[in-house]
Amino acid sequence: MMRLFARVMVAMCLAVAGFNAQAQTKPKVTSLGPDFPKAALFVGNSFFYYNNGMPGHLTFMERAADAANKAAYRNTMATIGGSGLDWHDMDNLLRPAGLGAYSFDEQNNVVFNKPGRQYDAVVMMDCSQCPIHPQLKDAFTTFVKKDSEIVRAHGMRPVLFMSWAYADKPEMTEALAEAYTTAGNANDALVIPAGLAFARVRKLQPELNLYAPDKRHPSPAGTYLAACVTYAALTGRSPIGNSYVMGLDADTAQLLQKAAWDTAQEYYGR
Repeated sequence: MMRLFARVMVAMCLAVAGFNAQAQTKPKVTSLGPDFPKAALFVGNSFFYYNNGMPGHLTFMERAADAANKAAYRNTMATIGGSGLDWHDMDNLLRPAGLGAYSFDEQNNVVFNKPGRQYDAVVMMDCSQCPIHPQLKDAFTTFVKKDSEIVRAHGMRPVLFMSWAYADKPEMTEALAEAYTTAGNANDALVIPAGLAFARVRKLQPELNLYAPDKRHPSPAGTYLAACVTYAALTGRSPIGNSYVMGLDADTAQLLQKAAWDTAQEYYGR
């Protein structure tokens, strides 16, 4: 009986610890305001491009919340499946008259953007294991520093996207949170706490599936959660009540919006 009681108590403690998963290190950069970015380039891998691209869903959220200035919001993704940051040529991606030189309006007309700096911020994500992999974590540190310097040299702001744990490896959450927060602090970069938002939702509503069958990539709900926490981080506004819900039912969308906002508020210490 005592052994059973002890096991129950341990399980309860682990559940509480999992819900409150946080980076041990606190982020130095907690906002990009007051000049919040409206155009961003997302450099990463399939975690971004699944479900027709998280950055596109972010754009719909931004435009829904600020209809008077909706033409100013624009997000682009440069992704390679399975890639780490060392697979991307950041300087080439940011070359003048390259990515972002033109885009499409709501009527699918080509719009040529003003020459010069095409993005306000560059959001970077390494491969899903790279920041904590014993043979790859040094490259993560090296390329976050290198790419952050390149981004700033082009007049843009570097941002890191904290990815999530695999469905069957929840212990990845805190390790990834620590790695991204430490790298963000070392390079004066904002970190988007998507991984912590995933952990929160998994504790709040375990039956809501945030993953594709491979247990790594996001389901539509996972992509929407990532978009919500990115929205909170980049705009400084709450996603709660946003009219763009990516086709999800109202209750699910509301749960994800609130979890994203609560995660951002807690992570940034607001």
